[in-house]
Amino acid sequence: MALRQRFRNLADKLAVDAEPGLSTTQLMLVNHDLKPVERERRQWGPWNFVAFWIADSFNINTWMISSSMIIAGLSWWQAWICVWLGYSISACFIVMTGRIGATYHIGFPVIGRASFGIWGSLWPVFNRAAMACIWYGVQAYIGGTCVYLMIRSIWNGVMSSIANFATLVVNDSDFTRFARKPRDAVWSQLLTIPLGFAITSFIGIIVSSSSTVIYDQPIWSPLDLLGRFIDDGGSGQRFGVFVIALAFALAQLGTNIAANSVSAGTDMTALLPRYINIRRGSYICAVVGLAMCPYNLLSSSNQFTTYLSAYSVFLSSIAGVIVSDYYLVRRGYLETKELYDSRSTGPYFYTWGVHWRAYAAYIAGILINVVGFAGAVGTKVPMGATYIYRLNFFCGFLVSLGVYWALCKVSPVPATSDRWMEVGEDLEDEAQPTDDGSYDEEREAGVKTLDKKDVREVNF
Repeated sequence: MALRQRFRNLADKLAVDAEPGLSTTQLMLVNHDLKPVERERRQWGPWNFVAFWIADSFNINTWMISSSMIIAGLSWWQAWICVWLGYSISACFIVMTGRIGATYHIGFPVIGRASFGIWGSLWPVFNRAAMACIWYGVQAYIGGTCVYLMIRSIWNGVMSSIANFATLVVNDSDFTRFARKPRDAVWSQLLTIPLGFAITSFIGIIVSSSSTVIYDQPIWSPLDLLGRFIDDGGSGQRFGVFVIALAFALAQLGTNIAANSVSAGTDMTALLPRYINIRRGSYICAVVGLAMCPYNLLSSSNQFTTYLSAYSVFLSSIAGVIVSDYYLVRRGYLETKELYDSRSTGPYFYTWGVHWRAYAAYIAGILINVVGFAGAVGTKVPMGATYIYRLNFFCGFLVSLGVYWALCKVSPVPATSDRWMEVGEDLEDEAQPTDDGSYDEEREAGVKTLDKKDVREVNF
């Protein structure tokens, strides 16, 4: 008994701040970081999203992705066209998923409950958090290498163990939930993402192509190129390397915090909201990211691009389910307060808290790419599977989207609308569930009931 009491005391000390009177089940669904963003905290306008994506585009892995195309045999202009096409398409997906957060001011972990179920959403959240940890490690390792180059450029021969210093489609709503209006998160992202990443990629493409002339071989990593400058140059080159490496290190730090640390922290909050908030989740992300030996993913351009493809296989299926659920099945209609309710009669509880339609579609989206993925890592597979895998994100996204829509047509889900209806702006405060899982009428006082008559015009 004494040991159990000690454990309870320790658990209470580790718990994050929560509203009093909530049961254990309710504490698994909500904390401050998971609640809808209050009106006074919705401060992001269009230029905030422009600045966010410009900052996110300026980093070394953007350079590496584009320069790896040169290694693969593309010319500089072919590679740049690929960059523009790829990031323009990515921006469309970002805007589709981000609009949900900008409308209802809830993040990806809570949005996932509508599609996958109250408890079924934990797996997609864990999936995204794990990917963020991996990307955190990669970005941190790259940033650490920048610091290493800075040290080398100042003190010749001084070696430092940088190995100890060792990444956004599905969770854009974690950021767009802070938007003042949904349209603030549309064009600002749709234009800035391809533009910002294209500029950084263009630099990487040109430099990688130029390295072929200078060193008789294309160098895909700017860090390797800077290292060559130190080895072959004098004091002027060393000073230049120091300044460039410093800029890269700051860029990696900003990108890692915004794109990986905050994302992982937000996702982990949903996994264990009683004990994890965004800050604690970010610390966990840092530990996991550094412990998974991120430098192995950067050992070659082929290793790096293989990892990126594998990354797409899983997240594309999650994105397909969420987009299908919000845009095609529910027509923009969500009952936000029900996303924090674990009652078995709730519209998002489905079967024991897990939505079987969503998981069937999710698995279908993965299966379409599994054989091709095996071929990408060295197994001999039919050529048709290889062709499909070359379009892995699109195949996974479209298959999961189509399967989910078809299943919901055959077996309809509750809380849907027969016309387009976004009512996020109509909900100012959220009711809190009581111990029995129902909503306290006194707490719910002042909360506007979501009614299908409350139709807000869609304004892009």
